[in-house]
Amino acid sequence: MQKNYDYLIIGAGLYGAIFAHEAKKRGKTCLVVEKRNHIGGNVYTENTSGINVHKYGAHIFHTSNKAVWEYIQQFTEFNRYTNAPVANYKGEIYNLPFNMNTFNKMWGVITPQQAYEKIEEQRRQYKKEKGLNQEPQNLEEQAISLVGYDIYEKLIKGYTEKQWGRACKDLPAFIIKRLPVRYTYDNNYFNDLYQGIPIGGYTAMVERMLEGTKIRLGVDYLKNREVFNALLDKAGKIIYTGPIDAWFDYTLGELEYRSVRFETEELPVENYQGNAVVNYTDRQTPYTRIIEHKHFEFGTQKTTVISKEYSAAWKPGDEPYYPVNDEKNQKLYRQYLELAQKEQQVIFGGRLGEYKYYDMDKVIESALNVVKREF
Repeated sequence: MQKNYDYLIIGAGLYGAIFAHEAKKRGKTCLVVEKRNHIGGNVYTENTSGINVHKYGAHIFHTSNKAVWEYIQQFTEFNRYTNAPVANYKGEIYNLPFNMNTFNKMWGVITPQQAYEKIEEQRRQYKKEKGLNQEPQNLEEQAISLVGYDIYEKLIKGYTEKQWGRACKDLPAFIIKRLPVRYTYDNNYFNDLYQGIPIGGYTAMVERMLEGTKIRLGVDYLKNREVFNALLDKAGKIIYTGPIDAWFDYTLGELEYRSVRFETEELPVENYQGNAVVNYTDRQTPYTRIIEHKHFEFGTQKTTVISKEYSAAWKPGDEPYYPVNDEKNQKLYRQYLELAQKEQQVIFGGRLGEYKYYDMDKVIESALNVVKREF
């Protein structure tokens, strides 16, 4: 096996793939080591009967950063997909995000002024009943103080409790800093200038990034550190995109995550739910949402593939998805960050390496910033 690599890149997700591409462009040698048996990290898509299935949940690319949008298009062409999820509350269908279509369905209001007055009336009533002159003490109080009782009860409460595995009254208020309320008939979930899905799937996009770079799949770097470190040039560096606490053998304790479980099946129907994303916002339905993958690329296949998504508590060994950004975990992360800053030859990056929830455009931005610093 080749020795004296300039960079050892741990993780073949977006962050690692972009760094590898840019390093190779500059004549540097890289070895990418990936624990899973595929590239792409959580954006990985797998072809089933001609449908690109988002194996780790829906990934819809969106950004207002023109430089990022122009950069990513060298690896793929994007379609015109616009994220317009709907909510199913006990058989009632509501548009998301909360907009005039939502309010018309919920209350029969037609004008923005009528909708605004309805929400204000409910907010005032709730505060009067609870005597809440002080700051909201939990997520339930925060949500109702922002959008009123009806929206909270039908579209927020059940979904949030499934996501976090706890009652809204037991969740901190800061989880919901704001709730987007639109007084227009606009179902576009994102406000960003650019949005779409890579035609042909995300895996093909990441393959193009990693073209010509050596990759080892299905290998846990942390269990083989000495073997791989021996392949690195003396002046070489490690780009590490795995969990930051795992790098340090959890010496200060384990950072917490929420995990997600998927039940995916192919069905002998052309169109199962008429939309890519349907959230189930009642508490009784065990899954949080159903993804119908063909709609991301306007598929016309004779069958369809759906994924039911279940939020789950995380335990070591499970796939970490969302950092639990409470005070306790942020304090622990800061302690790990101090240790990380002492590692002269290691760059920690990505959502696990930085213990941060990252949209895809922010991952790209972060990787390109490190490229600028390195070269």
